[in-house]
Amino acid sequence: MKINSINIQNYRNIENMSLEFDDVNIIYGENAQGKTNLLEAIYLFCGAKSFRTSKDSELVRFGSEFASLEISFTNESREQNAKIVINKRRKASLNGIEKKSAFELSDEIKAVVFSPVHLSMIKDGPEMRRKFVDNALCQLKPKYKILYKEYYKTLKQRNSLLKEISAGKKYDAYIDMLSVWNEGLAKYGAKIIYQRQKYIEALTPVLCEIYEGLSSGREKISLCLSCGFDSQNLSCTEIEERLLNLINEKQKNDIITSQSSVGPHRDDINILINGNNSRSFASQGQQRSCVIALKLAEASLIDKICNSKSIILLDDVLSELDEMRQDYILNKIDDRQLFITCCDVASVLRLKNGKTFCIKKGALS
Repeated sequence: MKINSINIQNYRNIENMSLEFDDVNIIYGENAQGKTNLLEAIYLFCGAKSFRTSKDSELVRFGSEFASLEISFTNESREQNAKIVINKRRKASLNGIEKKSAFELSDEIKAVVFSPVHLSMIKDGPEMRRKFVDNALCQLKPKYKILYKEYYKTLKQRNSLLKEISAGKKYDAYIDMLSVWNEGLAKYGAKIIYQRQKYIEALTPVLCEIYEGLSSGREKISLCLSCGFDSQNLSCTEIEERLLNLINEKQKNDIITSQSSVGPHRDDINILINGNNSRSFASQGQQRSCVIALKLAEASLIDKICNSKSIILLDDVLSELDEMRQDYILNKIDDRQLFITCCDVASVLRLKNGKTFCIKKGALS
């Protein structure tokens, strides 16, 4: 998978831009000039929403009625063309044939993006770490998204019932009803925990290899799913049994708080560097390396399952990394197309092969 060229009109601060790409592409320049806008434009061809906003209206250049994006790309040795027009909503076409939605482009074009916002995966609470795993599973296993929705529907109904019981309404009848929701929460929750555990087990060896390259073997990374019990080597049925026992044990406290305290909505994924929690003990550079390695490992799993190399989009990835880690990213990630933004011109000079683009005020400088 390789994007050969892009044409952009009226997209954010970019009025008109045409670029031809190489295997490695460095987009550099000062802040707020349009570097990230270019990466964002490419990412839209994966059928995904922007990684910066949920509103398509914000993507159209101020004063313009619409934005237009067009790429030529090679997939499985076949030259193709895709176009996106953004007005009130996004319209997409592939090889001149209009698609029902822009999401359908994801069948042809796959990419993984790193943005500084993803550092919250390390710095913040467990929600972003759960989201990282869940988003990957939704891409790889379409039925997981259905399972995920069923779980949260059950969770919402159980929490609603907990509030009714806490308020003293029909206590005996509602307690009997609660057992039904306990079983439902355990049933769907066990399947989520099982899938998360399997994904982490598949991701870990790939992640370790990438992180070892980033750190030149000086540091070791590991992942561990924290769900209230050791879920490794357990069947889905065994996980369901343990989870139901925990839910029943916490039921009295859940009634008091009117919240479900046990289940995959409370799980965490522990990311460890040399055995220490990265959130508490890792430096800024190590935290950034963790997220980069996780994103690259995610891409490798997608590649393996889809039998096609994903594009890698790295926004402001080089800051706070030492030269050794920068060199790995610039020159040692093989067999896939890279797009990297940076401010530091010195970083560009370390690129051995590829193309560089200087962006100033939304134009090629």
